[in-house]
Amino acid sequence: MIIAIEIVGWTGAVLILVAYLMVSAGRLTGQSAAFQWMNLVGAACFIVNSGWHGALPSTVLNILWLLIGIVTLWRIAGSARRTKPQPTSAQPSSGERQ
Repeated sequence: MIIAIEIVGWTGAVLILVAYLMVSAGRLTGQSAAFQWMNLVGAACFIVNSGWHGALPSTVLNILWLLIGIVTLWRIAGSARRTKPQPTSAQPSSGERQ
């Protein structure tokens, strides 16, 4: 079990580090869903690892990190729904000229 917890922790570290690297290199933006998902999953992994080890400050920090990711992903999804083009009808409505 201890090995699994360590693997989860290292996976979280790699995800958060790669997300930061990608934003710093200009390959992702901070508002991209990919960046937010990497941070969200990384934080979840850190919660498991730091909670197992009894590191309360790290656990609380990562819970907040995860919540920020969830809120940001919610906003990204809402923005995508609002900007999605509406389908248009091929036939004119009864009030339009033909």
